[in-house]
Amino acid sequence: MSDGGAGTNWRKATGIAGAAIGVLAAGAAAGVAIERMTVGRGMRQRARLALDSAGPYGALRGTPGRAYADDGTELYYEVDDVEKEEGDSGRRRRLFGRKAPAPVTVVFSHGYCLNQDSWHFQRAALRGVVRSVYWDQRSHGRSARGTAQIERREPVSIDQLGRDLKAVLDDAAPEGPIVLVGHSMGGMTMMALAAQFPELVRDRVVAVALVGTSAGRLGEVTYGLPAAGVNAVRRVLPGVLKALGQQAELVERGRRATADLFAGIIKRYSFATRDVDPAVARFAERMIEATPIDVVAEFYPAFTEHDKSEALALFTDLPVLVLAGVQDLITPSEHSEAIADRLPDAELVLVPDAGHLVMLEHPEVVTDRLADLLTRAGAVPAGATVGGYGSSSTAHPG
Repeated sequence: MSDGGAGTNWRKATGIAGAAIGVLAAGAAAGVAIERMTVGRGMRQRARLALDSAGPYGALRGTPGRAYADDGTELYYEVDDVEKEEGDSGRRRRLFGRKAPAPVTVVFSHGYCLNQDSWHFQRAALRGVVRSVYWDQRSHGRSARGTAQIERREPVSIDQLGRDLKAVLDDAAPEGPIVLVGHSMGGMTMMALAAQFPELVRDRVVAVALVGTSAGRLGEVTYGLPAAGVNAVRRVLPGVLKALGQQAELVERGRRATADLFAGIIKRYSFATRDVDPAVARFAERMIEATPIDVVAEFYPAFTEHDKSEALALFTDLPVLVLAGVQDLITPSEHSEAIADRLPDAELVLVPDAGHLVMLEHPEVVTDRLADLLTRAGAVPAGATVGGYGSSSTAHPG
C-alpha cells in the first residue's frame, strides 16, 4: 500500500475515532467547557501536579515477586506478609518436625486499564491482618507486555488471563487456602481460572469476592448512552482501536493534548459521587492514562467474547461476596445481580451513589464487606481489627 493510501486510511480511522469518542464524551464535554472558561490551562496543570505530590494513593509497596505465564510473559506481584510471634505451640511444632499449616492468602486481581494500586484503601486496611498478594495483569502496571501479543500478534483472551492468575498463584501462594478478590476484568480472570482449573477451586479456594464484574453479555452494555449511538460506536470501535494502536506514539501525544476532556470522561465512567476527593479522581486518572492505547486495543475484543456463567457453579459452596455500584456504567449492577442469581447463597451488596471504581469511591463499604467475608472464611480471626481505610469523599460528617 502506498504512503498516500496509508495516510487516507489513517485519516479515516481518526475521523471515526473522533466520532466515537465524541459520543462517549457527550456527558463530560459540557463540564470541561465550563472549566476552560473559568480556569486557565496552566492552573489546571499546577493543580494536577499538586494532587500528584500530595496524594498518598498508590504509594503502598510489598515484597516484590515475578511469575511467568505460559507464553513467557513476566507477571509482577507484591506480597504483604503477616509477621506473627511463634509462641510455645509454634516452637513445639518446629522441635517435633511438624510444619505449621500455610496461612490463608488473599489474592487481589485488578480491572482493565488499572493496576494493583487500585486496591489502595483495602490494602491499607488489611496490612498486618492477613497475607495478601497484589498483582498486575499482563501489559498493565509493572508487568511486562504480553509476549504472545507482541511476538505472535495473538489477541488477548480472558482464558489467557485465567492462566496468568494460575501462574501467579503457583509462585506467590503455592500452598495453603486462598481467597480470590477481583474487580471488573479481575473478576472475569477469576472465573476463567475456575473454568480451566476447577480442582484448584475445589481444593484450595475458601472464599470469593466479585466486585463490579460480569459473567458475560458485555456486548449489550450501553454505557449510559442512547442505544442507536452506542450500537454505531460498537460496530466501529474494535477496528478504530486497532488502527489507533498501530499509531500509538501519535495517539499518546493526542491524549496528552486533550487531557482535560479525557479527565472528564474518566471521572464520568469511574465515579457517581459528586464530591469524590479530587486526589482520588486524579489517582484513577493517572492509572488509566498509564495504559498505552495499543494495550487498550489488544484487550477490548476479549470482553465481548467473555462468557463464564457456567464457571460460577464452581463457587457455589463457598462464601461469596458480590458487590457493585448501582450507577456503574461499565459493568452495570444488573450483571452482579445475574451473578448472585446463579449463586443464591452469595451476599449481594449494591452500593447506592457508586460507579465502576466502587473500591476507591466508597472504600469503607467495600472494606467492611470484604473483612466480613474474610472472617467467615476463617482468614481473619473474629476479633481482629481491620485498619483505617480513609475516605474518598471531600464531605465529612460533623
